[in-house]
Amino acid sequence: MYKITIKTHFSSAHHLRNYKGNCENVHGHNWKVEVTAVFSRLPDDGMVMDFKDLKKISSKVIGKLDHKDINKLNYFKSINPTSENIARYIFDGITKEGVPVGEVKVFETENYSASYTKDG
Repeated sequence: MYKITIKTHFSSAHHLRNYKGNCENVHGHNWKVEVTAVFSRLPDDGMVMDFKDLKKISSKVIGKLDHKDINKLNYFKSINPTSENIARYIFDGITKEGVPVGEVKVFETENYSASYTKDG
């Protein structure tokens, strides 16, 4: 398998439902995101996908989260906006754009991340 990864970021607010602690209150993060696309074959030109194209498509999806209160987005009105679910949201959005995503990793902080992968 061939994999390419881009790193990007966004800023947003959210609050967790059904959670007892500080995170049940509205708070924000400067999220870091890693998007990895996977390919089984290498084309003749030796490049599975241009990094710029992966970044552009990822930015289209992630832009819907940037500087927003995530809880107010339709998708998250019934889904708790945890890091795990945000990773899944980004994964599904980029996949719908035709990219063979293998993993999306979302960092709330430098030390805390959650990811969603195609094969678990």
